[in-house]
Order: sequence, then structure tokens, then C-alpha cells
Amino acid sequence: MIKFVPIIENPFFMKLIKFLPNLLTLLNLLSGCLAAVYAVNNQIQFAVLFVMLGIFFDFFDGFVARLLHVQSELGTQLDSLADMVTSGVVPGIVMTQMLLKASSQEPLGFTDGFENFPYLALIGFTITLASCYRLANFNIDVNQKDNFIGLPTPANTLFILSLPLMQMYEEYYYVSYILENEYLLILITILSCYMLNAKIELFALKFKSFGFSENKLKYIFLTLSILLIIVLKLAALPIIILMYLALSMISNSRNK
Repeated sequence: MIKFVPIIENPFFMKLIKFLPNLLTLLNLLSGCLAAVYAVNNQIQFAVLFVMLGIFFDFFDGFVARLLHVQSELGTQLDSLADMVTSGVVPGIVMTQMLLKASSQEPLGFTDGFENFPYLALIGFTITLASCYRLANFNIDVNQKDNFIGLPTPANTLFILSLPLMQMYEEYYYVSYILENEYLLILITILSCYMLNAKIELFALKFKSFGFSENKLKYIFLTLSILLIIVLKLAALPIIILMYLALSMISNSRNK
């Protein structure tokens, strides 16, 4: 007589459930790879789309792992490796493309070898290097379990990718004009690298529970962010990042 095992007790099903957070992390990595391809070909809209998708997977992989009680060291390392592509390589490519455009050079995907390559534009990839250092430091820092030290790579990526997006829309013509200055872009790159590794404590958008009292700051931030996006659309992204920094600093000063 055949004995049927309830699906919830099926060993294969249980392994699949335990692997779900890692699957979400790998989908983050896949999204980052696709974003990198589009960024190299200067198709920034599609690069942003896949980065947003990757960040979505990145947010929920940890949440699902905690929900299923399957957190692991493998998951932690895998998460950082996936973030290195989605929130490290891609913003570096995008900033390099912006620097190439500002210096009136061909985009990365259309350059003719290295004969006339403007090496100054490679400064954009320092964002990738700083992101790598930040992620490696995060993995070994026991003080970053509940809060972050320095700007998280996904937040930095959203800030960087919002810049070329605003250049594409006529209503942001004033921003587009300002961002055509390569020296300003270099300054933004330097500030980005600094903020990624600055010794500034920032709250993490991780929910261990959904109660308001213990997550008040997070709910305030998310509500204000949604309102800003509705009103300002793309222009809201840099403001949201600055608001994130400001709220974190205010919270830190009150907790001291």
C-alpha cells in the first residue's frame, strides 16, 4: 500500500522552502546582471528597472529567511555577492556612462577599444570599489545587525541611478544641465564613496515585527517617501536619500 506523505512534511518540499531565501537572492543577482548589460549599452531605463527588481528581491530575501527561521552564513555571504553586482557594479557603470557623456565621448558600449578612451571617466568605477569594501566590511562587522554603519549600497545605487533618469525628462532640464558638468559628477562620486564607508549609524529597513511603536521611525520614513514620490516623482529619489540620512542622525542624537 502506497503511503502518501503530507506535502508540508515532504523532505523535498522542506528543502525547497529552506532554499527560498537563497533563490530570491539569486534572482537579485540575475536582475543585477541584466541591469549591467543594459547599463553598458546605455539603456539606462531598463538598467534602472532591473536594479529596482533586484532591490525588491534583496529586501525580501532576508525577510523570508527570518520568517522561515532559515537564516544562514551562506545566505549572508550570498546576499553580499548579489548586492555587489546589483548595487556595486551597476552604479559604477552608470556613473562612468554619465562621465563619458559629460566629456562628449562615446558610451561604454560603443567605444572603439582603448585608443581614445577617456580614462578620467573610470573614476565612476570607484563607486564599485567603495561598494565592494563596504559590503565586505558589513559581513564581518557584528555591530551592523540591526543598524547600518555608512550608507547601504542599495540606497546609494538608487541615488546614483536617479541622476541619469532625471536627465531624460524635460521637466528636469535644469538638473540635466547641471549634471553635464564632469567635475560635479566627480564630486558626487567622491561623496558617494565617502558615504558608503562613513562611520555614521543609519537605521535599517528590517522589520522583526510590524508593531508601530518599535518601528515608528521606519513607518514615518516609508510614508514620507511614498508622498514625495507621488508629488515629485523621479526628483524625489535624491531627496529621500538625504531624508534617510537626516532622520538617522536625528534618531542617533535622541538616543544618546
